[in-house]
Amino acid sequence: MTQNNKLLLIDGNSVSFRAFFAMHNVLDKFVNGDGIHTNALYAFNNMLEIILKEEKPTHALVAFDAGKTTFRTKMYSEYKGGRAKTPPELTEQLPLIKELLNLRGIKTYELKDYEADDIIGTMAKKGDEDGMDVTIVTGDRDLTQLTTPKVTVRVNVKGVTETEAYTPEHVKEKLGITPDQIIDMKGLMGDNSDHYPGVEKVGEKTAIKLLTEYGSMEGIYDHVDEMKKSKLKEHLINDKDQAFLSKKLATINQDAPVELKLSDLEYAGDNQEQLIQFYQK
Repeated sequence: MTQNNKLLLIDGNSVSFRAFFAMHNVLDKFVNGDGIHTNALYAFNNMLEIILKEEKPTHALVAFDAGKTTFRTKMYSEYKGGRAKTPPELTEQLPLIKELLNLRGIKTYELKDYEADDIIGTMAKKGDEDGMDVTIVTGDRDLTQLTTPKVTVRVNVKGVTETEAYTPEHVKEKLGITPDQIIDMKGLMGDNSDHYPGVEKVGEKTAIKLLTEYGSMEGIYDHVDEMKKSKLKEHLINDKDQAFLSKKLATINQDAPVELKLSDLEYAGDNQEQLIQFYQK
């Protein structure tokens, strides 16, 4: 493949969610003739417009979650357990967002037992190995673990139209660790929004300090016995199993059984006529 091929991967669920809440205050103004809300659809499309102009992709995919149960919930039943239910006004817009993407020439995909993150991780790896430049757009900082010299992760900051671009250098500058160490950090501190525990009383600062010193979670536990007596040492020892479980839960699967080839993702551009009818509706 030629060098200038660019793969755009969008995290459909997290961006839809952000789009919905970015325009939540005007929810009741965005309703079509059939009484269906369109605020998330509108904000998502605005974001798409900006990203397509800036990234000029040759290939594109929007990945969605296939459902609540995944290989992670099998590992840990409480995974994502504390999350509020998706508002019905957003749920009714998801099929429309998929239809919009389709009319805009962009493929959508979901995979039973896996999350959108795993589809994105798998396709990012394929693109990277193929020499493509890859841009990921998401509302979820966890995906910054996927950054490489060829893969940039753009995380929504305000609403959906502004993003912060994470490269390996930016991860290092911002967090003081490498992209690979993000999963170790998550394992140590846990994650409230995904509802899994880390080591008691370990937050981001302590996790980063430990990783700077020992390199990885495995490195920390190889040396835990030599650490001087402290509450931290006690917590590390007591919560070892859940730390390793949390690291597993935080790790994006880059070898998910995605039945897509890069050539399936060629970006076709808008289907003008049908898109006009869709907008009118």
